[in-house]
Amino acid sequence: MASSLLLFITLLHTSLLIRSSTSTTVTLPLAHFLPNPVPPSQLKLLNSLVSTSLARAKFLKSPQQPAINANTPLSAHSYGAYSTPLSFGTPPQTIPFVIQTATDFTWLPCTHKYICKDCNSPPPPPSFIPKASSSARFLPCLNPKCGWFHNTEASSRCQDCQPESPNCTQVCPPYIISSGSGYTGGVLLSETLDLTPLKPIPDFIIGCSVFSSKQPAGVLGLGRGPASFPTQLNLTRFSYCLLSHRFDDTSKTSNLVLDLGGPTTSSQKTPNLSYVQFTRNPPAFPTYYYLPLRKMTVGGRRVKIPYKFLNPGTDGSGGTIIDSGSAFSSMAGDVFAAVSTELVTQATYVRDAEMESRTGLTPCFNVSGIQTVSFPEMSLYFKGGAKMALPLANYFSFMGESSEAVCLTVVKDESGASGGPAVILGNYQMQNFYTEFDLRNGRFGYKPQIC
Repeated sequence: MASSLLLFITLLHTSLLIRSSTSTTVTLPLAHFLPNPVPPSQLKLLNSLVSTSLARAKFLKSPQQPAINANTPLSAHSYGAYSTPLSFGTPPQTIPFVIQTATDFTWLPCTHKYICKDCNSPPPPPSFIPKASSSARFLPCLNPKCGWFHNTEASSRCQDCQPESPNCTQVCPPYIISSGSGYTGGVLLSETLDLTPLKPIPDFIIGCSVFSSKQPAGVLGLGRGPASFPTQLNLTRFSYCLLSHRFDDTSKTSNLVLDLGGPTTSSQKTPNLSYVQFTRNPPAFPTYYYLPLRKMTVGGRRVKIPYKFLNPGTDGSGGTIIDSGSAFSSMAGDVFAAVSTELVTQATYVRDAEMESRTGLTPCFNVSGIQTVSFPEMSLYFKGGAKMALPLANYFSFMGESSEAVCLTVVKDESGASGGPAVILGNYQMQNFYTEFDLRNGRFGYKPQIC
């Protein structure tokens, strides 16, 4: 299947007609991504969020294994994501991008012939049209930036080029990448990024995808790595505040703030933020932002989690990352069992097995007829003592037409994937938190805030 997709990209890509420092802050609107104006039923939404969260967790643990045949449902409003508009090209074309902090590749739907399979998002997502941009260029095969996406020597990937030839016309090979629940493929462009109030930024490397599966929008890769959006722009930090998911079906927005330039030695902290240093990445996973989680408590009682799950090993197993592209947080089996057991032990409500079966979430509790629902507080503690106390809405949600049940919005990773992070903090758990990625000083800042 992969070979036929690559052939399709190659044929299409040869038919495209493409014409050949002070500190600055850029603020972009950030909103829930709405692929379809008609919301699904709550159960379909939850089933899809569970499936996509688990599929993404499996992918993040084994990103070298593309899940091209992943059978994960994607229904309208089930993407569980946040998007921001960006403008590329000359003149600029504005396209929505889903933000993902555990991804370092930025791509967009591209050309009039763009195909999106199983995207369930009528009308089709807006596509970037290279022919309409005077600044669009194919990325040459011999360009060192081609090596960001193809981990081979130029002599291997550019076989149509003569040795030592300065005039090779071969372009960078096509790509196919997975995101867990779907995949996308296309060709790499060098294009101009328009970020007001900055001057246009030339030579930004972006993926021009000509087909996708279960990917209803382009992706803004905010992770680490040379190809990532922050690295290409040399950002010193970026920050955002994720709206509550109760605004999923509205046009309400918050902000994604990008900081560029400024003094190279500045260590100034944003007032009222708690900070933790990023944990050093294991070699196998250079893209992720690892947080030094040291313990979790439920109702003030420490959850017994073996240390091997909290600290990333040299083989890449263990540790905690933050991923805005995952809806629900996922935990390795042993970690999830310890947390859920403590919640069940301290809860004063009866388990709702039927709701667990219907939603795919566990544990669920029957709260029918109860006016005020309360659960023990769940808190995360990081190296150095910083505490993140999660609001109840960030780890329990009401279920059913009459809100007769509540379920834990964390999923158990049973993918069997070896290695990879043991805990992935998804965007449900980070609702109504202001979060700052201080790249210059290698630290993560946060505070609770109504977005």
